[in-house]
Amino acid sequence: MKFKEKYLLKVSSISRFIVGLVFTFSGFVKGIDPLGSAYKFEDYFMAFGLDFLQPLALTLALALALAEFLIGIFLVLKIHLKTGIWGAFIFMIFFTPLTLVLALTNPVSDCGCFGDALVLSNWQTFWKNIILLLFVLILFLSRKNLITAYPPKIEWILTGFFSFFLVFISFCGLKNLPIIDFRPYHIGASIPDGMRIPDDAALDEYETTLIYEKNGIQKEFTSDNFPWQDSTWKFVDQNSFLVKEGYSPPIHDFNIIDSEGEDITDIILYDEAYTFLLISKTLRNTDIPALEKASKLALFCKESSIKFYGLSASGNTEIDNLVNQAGLNFEFYALDETTLKTIIRSNPGLVLLKEGIIIGKWSAKNIPNPDFINKDPLSQQLTSINKQRESLILIGLFLFTLLLISGIQQYKK
Repeated sequence: MKFKEKYLLKVSSISRFIVGLVFTFSGFVKGIDPLGSAYKFEDYFMAFGLDFLQPLALTLALALALAEFLIGIFLVLKIHLKTGIWGAFIFMIFFTPLTLVLALTNPVSDCGCFGDALVLSNWQTFWKNIILLLFVLILFLSRKNLITAYPPKIEWILTGFFSFFLVFISFCGLKNLPIIDFRPYHIGASIPDGMRIPDDAALDEYETTLIYEKNGIQKEFTSDNFPWQDSTWKFVDQNSFLVKEGYSPPIHDFNIIDSEGEDITDIILYDEAYTFLLISKTLRNTDIPALEKASKLALFCKESSIKFYGLSASGNTEIDNLVNQAGLNFEFYALDETTLKTIIRSNPGLVLLKEGIIIGKWSAKNIPNPDFINKDPLSQQLTSINKQRESLILIGLFLFTLLLISGIQQYKK
């Protein structure tokens, strides 16, 4: 093989590996948290006036995650290689100009391309796509020289296995909670620490323009050159523009308001005892049986001097109707809907706090029975977390071993 051909083959192999890893990672983090991706679709639909598409948000989120994940796996393992290359090419041809439009218009601040695992601005996403597109074009132009590493039967077995894997973790994320929580409200996180702004943090920088008028003509000035000594110029107005964003804490908009309009956030976050938060972003589509089960837990909490709060973005009328209908034993307080959706991917969901630290989280399906608080909640949660961590390690080792064996086989070929 000539030097030029070897060089081109090496470049295409590197491109294939880079593109494959990016697509695999993107599909994986979306698959872990399908509701998060669905919320992002809903944000875009609302921004572009396509509200009628919102019922399709979850379906599109699941389909996008699976498509990206399989394209990445095809490229990394060299299976269904032409399909993987064409898939990556079509994705990049469509999404690169789209992300340019999003960067220019900024309808939604976070693109959501890597879920909550890696948050990028719209401009960062666009430049990421430009770089990735270069690798995809190299791969596309050299596609005729690339061959798959396995016979068709093995290709379909691997495709079936990885499809099942992603569908399984997506199902777990929908029915329970995401198996990996990348959000700032993960178990073990301190909400007060997440809200804190460091003393040396950069602040937002604004540029102010001053509008003055003279002889019926208006002109814009900056604070450095406005005509303060010339009385013939009359001040009209001023505009301020954000030119550089400062530090933004991971947790913001966490403000709990009671029915009287009072902020009780600090009362909850700095309580030294255990505190349960029953979270329902909206009560319109909430799981009523789960609320009734939570109500039994709330009654037991009252007898045990444990605080229990309901948090929702629904209006007072809707809250009162549901409380009376279901006979709930706890009160609801107001919190921003986006914040509620970020805290937990379940409607309703339950969060356990101690001094503002998240000790436990449960989906509507897994709300604990009242006897849970008879034992030490912290000890029980640590045991549960350790078991989950062991399961994740085993899954990770298995996938790593599979990819390593596949990589070695490809190298030998």
